[in-house]
Amino acid sequence: MPKTIKHILVIRLSAMGDVAMTVPVLRAFIEQNPDIKITVLTREFFIPIFRDLAGVSVFTADLKNTHKGILGLYKLSKAIKKLNIDAVADLHNVLRSQILKRFLKGSKWAQINKGRIEKKALISGKTFSQLKSTHQRYADVFEALGFKINLSNPSFPSPHSFNESIESLIGNSEEKRIGIAPFAAHEGKMYPLVLMEQVIETLSTSHHVILFGGGKTEQLALDVFEEKFENVTNVTGKLSFEEELDVIGNLSLMISMDSGNAHLAAMHGVNTLTIWGVTHPFAGFYPFNQDVTNGLLANRDLYQKIPTSVYGKTYPEGYQNAIKTITPEQIINKVNKLL
Repeated sequence: MPKTIKHILVIRLSAMGDVAMTVPVLRAFIEQNPDIKITVLTREFFIPIFRDLAGVSVFTADLKNTHKGILGLYKLSKAIKKLNIDAVADLHNVLRSQILKRFLKGSKWAQINKGRIEKKALISGKTFSQLKSTHQRYADVFEALGFKINLSNPSFPSPHSFNESIESLIGNSEEKRIGIAPFAAHEGKMYPLVLMEQVIETLSTSHHVILFGGGKTEQLALDVFEEKFENVTNVTGKLSFEEELDVIGNLSLMISMDSGNAHLAAMHGVNTLTIWGVTHPFAGFYPFNQDVTNGLLANRDLYQKIPTSVYGKTYPEGYQNAIKTITPEQIINKVNKLL
């Protein structure tokens, strides 16, 4: 172990799923290196994601105001220098962190290799094989600093108790709760709500279904399901982010698209069923420590260009329908097997 490194700054500013994927890696690191201090540089909204990591501090970047632009990043670097950082693990590797690197001269620095060449080959159809996971890519950054992390024997936090706000909304019974997060950033990786409604209707007859979303539009859409079916609760817009994490940590199962909610559930050790459209687990974004059979994939015999992009933003005409090849019955049957 490098004796000169006692305090590491970890940079991961966005997006929520990518930030959540750092948690299992950081937990393994602090368990295997308890004498090393970790400070995470991220956005204020993401602070609750790191709450269960003893010995990990969070330093926030206000990228829209105080730390906006080059001058703002210079101010940020001045504040970071006061933390007495010995090394930087850049898990983001974007222009902002590159600029910070110039301002933070003197610290040992390691940056993530995002595997852009391999991912480009995957989405172009030149190759079709499993790429290194994002979690391992994060671990590789620490190894470049001299700390090899073993991710094969993970531990997870104990579920948090519900406060009065959560109990008044969803109760505190011992019944199994199934979380469903039906939205995604792009149409090509979002299961149609008309089909998800069938899943919700069936599962709610024997389980308490908790719906997750973000923003007013998604809240209103999910409110319709809450009103239509018994034993369905929509928490969107009704709880704080930290309270939503409390609920997620107490789920028996999370059903999610290839999206941030899958990683929030997985970081808690919750069984996570993921639904994949134009993206594919081979790109390396499969939820942490989940069985490979927990992912339901679109029919690639019919849609042979999958994955069409790493994040699902681009796809050929008609490929937005690929995810429809996964039937509600497949999802329900998989849930029953997992529970």
